[in-house]
Amino acid sequence: MTNSITLSAPDYTDADFQLLQSIARTQAGICLPATKKALVYSRVSRRVREMQLSSFREYLAFTTSPAGTVEMEKLICALTTNVTGFFREVNHFDHLRTVVMPELAPALRKGKRGRIWSAACSTGQEPWSIAMTVAGSFPEIGNYDFRILATDINSDVVARAASATYAPDELEGIPEKDRTSFLKLYDGAYRFSETLQRLPVFKVLNLNAAWPFHGSFSVIFCRNVVIYFDDETREALWKRLAERIEPGGFLYVGHSERVANAKLCGLVSIAPTIYQKEA
Repeated sequence: MTNSITLSAPDYTDADFQLLQSIARTQAGICLPATKKALVYSRVSRRVREMQLSSFREYLAFTTSPAGTVEMEKLICALTTNVTGFFREVNHFDHLRTVVMPELAPALRKGKRGRIWSAACSTGQEPWSIAMTVAGSFPEIGNYDFRILATDINSDVVARAASATYAPDELEGIPEKDRTSFLKLYDGAYRFSETLQRLPVFKVLNLNAAWPFHGSFSVIFCRNVVIYFDDETREALWKRLAERIEPGGFLYVGHSERVANAKLCGLVSIAPTIYQKEA
């Protein structure tokens, strides 16, 4: 049995943290202020131990080497936060149900292609909430050209989201009617129905890298993500997202976020945290 390596505070230097800041910024656009130094130590030290390396310096040398590609993804995952919940910020789902769907449903019936993007899907509660809202408003949605693209930089949480399976204590926030309509109990866990599972497509994606898809979206959810970016990265992302929203479409952002350059992006604030693309 291999003995685990115990890291002490001296193994984590200012130089190590500065390199981690650079990696986070370059790889994912994440800004790590000095106040996050202890938090970063707590998260990354687990990876150092799992790799059975003796220091942060050794770990970072490996991670930034050609052999460290897989570990680089794990490092970025360790630096990101995955706090989510079903129907979180419920005003967005109310807007989706009462404003978007009454226009989108008739358009789909006429042959329109419909797409919604959950741009930081985490463990899946957001895209599954979207799916329940859409299917609840338009039960025959599966017969039309409609999909939900659900992406996240963390491959582990994307796999978890794609499983469509949640423990009973994870269902908080789902109305009883949706639980009855869309969830079935299997071996002590709840799984979304096959009908609902046809709606989302799950992919690993770095929002600050190239996007390997084309086309526009009726709605983009990009919530509680840009708070981790610096101003330059944040504004560049808003612009890129706005370019992918069809005229008249909507962008939903987190409760503590705003699009500072909305006008330059062709977006109009129509409610707190809701923007519409100019027609």
